[in-house]
Amino acid sequence: MKIDFLQQAIDLAAENPRKGGGPYGAVIVKNEQILASNANLVTKKNDPTAHAEILAIRRACQNINSFWLTDCVLYSSCEPCPMCLGAIYWARLKKVYFACNRFDAAQAGFDDSFIYQEIQLMPEQRTIPMLQIDIADANKPFQVWNNFSEKTPY
Repeated sequence: MKIDFLQQAIDLAAENPRKGGGPYGAVIVKNEQILASNANLVTKKNDPTAHAEILAIRRACQNINSFWLTDCVLYSSCEPCPMCLGAIYWARLKKVYFACNRFDAAQAGFDDSFIYQEIQLMPEQRTIPMLQIDIADANKPFQVWNNFSEKTPY
């Protein structure tokens, strides 16, 4: 069955460029049932976060009414990029299967190696400088969070 789900992700990815999207597809499965599937819609939506994995995670979470996908498996046409990798960990997916890897993607013009390199740098050393500003009540949101008894931890 794993091959079938992965093939569906590949088919979504292969069909998508003709529809104006990128060559990526993702399928999320729980108990051998598809919860969500999506293709990359970055160019169609003018949204740099509209990667297939992100959109499938959003849809799957809505479908099960939870922000965790702990019993779910993601099938992706390609190794998830750093942004999607972060979302996968935040959603707590059980496992990820992918077809192509990041080097295959780079050969097709989708090279994320610079992002992997940037992550390792201190914020102020990154290509897009990220500078912390010292503000007296900067920790106020975290203090409110820590003292709020009705919070939903995640």
